[in-house]
Amino acid sequence: MNLRDLKYLVALADHKHFGRAAEASFASQPTLSTQIKKLEDELDVQLFERQSRGVLPTRAGADIVQRARLILREVEAIKDIARSARDPEAGALRMGVFPTLGPYFLPHAVPALRARFPRLELLLIEEKTEALYQRLDRGELDCALLALPIDEDAFAHVALFVEAFVLAVPRERASEYSGPLRLNDLRHRQVLLLEEGHCMRDQALSLCELSGAVEKSGFRATSLETLRQMVAANVGVTLLPQMSVLPPVAPNDHLVLKPFVDPPPSRRIGLVWRKSDARERLMRDAAAELAHAAVELLGPAAAISESDKR
Repeated sequence: MNLRDLKYLVALADHKHFGRAAEASFASQPTLSTQIKKLEDELDVQLFERQSRGVLPTRAGADIVQRARLILREVEAIKDIARSARDPEAGALRMGVFPTLGPYFLPHAVPALRARFPRLELLLIEEKTEALYQRLDRGELDCALLALPIDEDAFAHVALFVEAFVLAVPRERASEYSGPLRLNDLRHRQVLLLEEGHCMRDQALSLCELSGAVEKSGFRATSLETLRQMVAANVGVTLLPQMSVLPPVAPNDHLVLKPFVDPPPSRRIGLVWRKSDARERLMRDAAAELAHAAVELLGPAAAISESDKR
C-alpha cells in the first residue's frame, strides 16, 4: 500500500466510476483498476461493489476511504509545513470561489494578489458552495472565498467585506418602487431566484421570508446573468449583489436597479481555510489584500472592523 493507491481509492470513491476516477487521477483505467484490485487483495476485503453503471464503496470500503482521506490530508499538511519553511509566499495557492462572486470580484482581486505575492502561483477553481466545502475538506483546495457564517469547528476564516444587495426591476414597472426601498416593500412580491446549490439562493430566500416576498414558481435560474435577462424581459424582479452591477458589467436599458435604505440587506464574504494548514500567515496576508480590493471596489460601507473579522 502506498500514497498513490490511497489517492486512487479516494478518487474511485468520489467518482464512483473507474473511467472518471482514472481521468481525475491522470492514470489509465487499467492501471487504476489493477491497483484497486491489488489493494483489495492486500487487505483481503472487498472495497467496492462493481455495478454495470459504476461502483459503490462497501461498508468496509467506506470506512477505509474515510481513513485514507485523513492520511492524505496529513501528508498535504506535512508538505505545507515544508513549503512554508522554505518560502511562505511561494508555491501554489489553490483558491475556490462560488459563481455569484467569482466573475465580478476576481478581476479586481487577482491583480492585487499578484502584485503582493509575485512568487505565488494562484490557481482558481469555481464551484458551488457545497462543492467548495467538500474540496477544501479533502485538501483539494487550500482556501476559498465563501459566504459567512461557516462551521468554525472545521475551518478557520477571516471576514473580508460586506456586499449589499440591490433590487433589479423591469423598466416598465420601475414606478412601482419609488424612493429607497425597505425590505417590507417586497411583501407579496414574486421574486426570481437561482437554482438549488447556490448560496445566494439561500440568502435571497432568507430575505424573502423576512420581507414577506415569495419565490416565483416555475422558474429557477442557473446564473445571475440569466436572472438579469429575465428581469429585463419583464418576467419578475430579483435581488442582485452589488458587485454584479458595477462596471465593467454592462448596464441593461431594460431594467432598473433600486437600492435599499441603510442598512441594506447584504452578505458577508470571508476567506476560509483548514485549521491544520501551516500557512496561516499567508492566508491572513492574502485576506488583507482581498479585503482592501473589495473596499476599493464597493466603497467604505463594505469594510469590516478588525473586531468583526474573527
